[in-house]
Amino acid sequence: MAKFRPLHDRVVVRRLTQEARTAGGIIIPDTAQEKPMEGEIVAVGNGARGDDGKLIPLEVKVGDRVLFGKFSGTETKLDGEEVVILRESDIMAVIDQAKSSKKAA
Repeated sequence: MAKFRPLHDRVVVRRLTQEARTAGGIIIPDTAQEKPMEGEIVAVGNGARGDDGKLIPLEVKVGDRVLFGKFSGTETKLDGEEVVILRESDIMAVIDQAKSSKKAA
């Protein structure tokens, strides 16, 4: 992906692909699948400005895996890749990958 830095408290998220099969083994066509609400942050802005003018840094960083609202942000293409640009406040949770991989094992 080209050098790209969102402004202020915005982040760029690459949606993670979901399994196209149900638990029973039925394959779901692309047109019937909902877009995933989970993604990986690929770029972050510098942060928001507080009422006093001071810069408030973002809590998320590049590489974080996050959950965001279904209708949050703006979808766009960067270098042919679909991404979502959203505000940090639209992110509902950061997924701790270390703990989730231990539970799966």
